[in-house]
Amino acid sequence: MLFENQVALVTAAGAGIGRAISLRLAADGAAVIVSDVNDEAGAETVSLIEAAGGRAAYKHANAADADEVNALVPFAVESFGRLDLAVNNAGLGAMPKPVQDVTPEDWDRTINVTLRGTFLALQSQVAHFVSQGSGSIVNIASLAGISATPQLTPYGAAKHGVVSLTTSVAKENAELGIRVNAVAPGAIETAALASLPEEARAGYAAEIPMKRLGKAEEIADATAFLLSKQASFITGVVLRVDGGTEA
Repeated sequence: MLFENQVALVTAAGAGIGRAISLRLAADGAAVIVSDVNDEAGAETVSLIEAAGGRAAYKHANAADADEVNALVPFAVESFGRLDLAVNNAGLGAMPKPVQDVTPEDWDRTINVTLRGTFLALQSQVAHFVSQGSGSIVNIASLAGISATPQLTPYGAAKHGVVSLTTSVAKENAELGIRVNAVAPGAIETAALASLPEEARAGYAAEIPMKRLGKAEEIADATAFLLSKQASFITGVVLRVDGGTEA
């Protein structure tokens, strides 16, 4: 198993990509700390892991709350004795608006959860991994963090920030045995897209060279690879999982 005797932390793990990552890491042997703001959804992810024979524990955390984020690493150590892997998936979904219609509240909410939340998580995780002498982190970015994102100004700015955090922190800690990478999903078949009319979903798929939407499990596969020892000489990479959209 890729992650036998290792412990992983996944934020926003109650549904979608976060849940898929949690299930994949648990299937590969990791004990998983499931974090979310939706306690019912987080508990369901834990139940799914345990039903499949894995180990997991839930901890409520709002990504924008420093105290709650800082409590996650100690909770992992308390629950399973260590922490080896972290996936920073928490972020606020895109809210399409022309830039002139974006309110200061829109901006602050998106930046606080998506960018500040990733920064807070990285701080606590890196501090722990420095003292431990090892650790692997994956931040969930987006194609919006790589290319122009019309009508997604706050989201694009936040995800560009996540990419910058990833590369900067990776280089800063490369000599210390800590790897930091990012996965940048394209259009993924999550609840948000599933709720759209079939015509809209088909439109998204038509713009992808592979002519289909991605699956949360495909993001989980990429994340598991980057976390694993199979990627032991990879750090500071932003891996696009987008069906060729940005090729």
